[in-house]
Amino acid sequence: MKAMPESLTKDQFAIKTVGIELIEAEPGKARAKLRLEEKHLNGLGIVQGGAIFTLADFALAAASNFGSPAVSIQANISYFKAVSSGTLYATAIEESRTTRLGTYLIRITNESDELLALMQATVYRK
Repeated sequence: MKAMPESLTKDQFAIKTVGIELIEAEPGKARAKLRLEEKHLNGLGIVQGGAIFTLADFALAAASNFGSPAVSIQANISYFKAVSSGTLYATAIEESRTTRLGTYLIRITNESDELLALMQATVYRK
């Protein structure tokens, strides 16, 4: 794993509050995980969509913030399967890159590699 961009180490919400851990990161690719706890569940007892979105967004940031800083300008997520326990993984892959824009696909899976959600996002490079 290449050195994590310093901006990610400052993301106290994702790291400390939510509990996301970066597994690997390199230009154009990253993987992060979230061990589910009671605090991640909504009133129905399943993982809150915002926790899944934050996991995907953190993997996106890790994959896109090499070189010039990148910020999300568009993100769309679809949820396919609800879970209430275990560990979630987000894998971000760069699909397209220009000088200013990058498009990424982020897969959110469980320990059995079942697809739980899919995010498509675009970043702007400053």
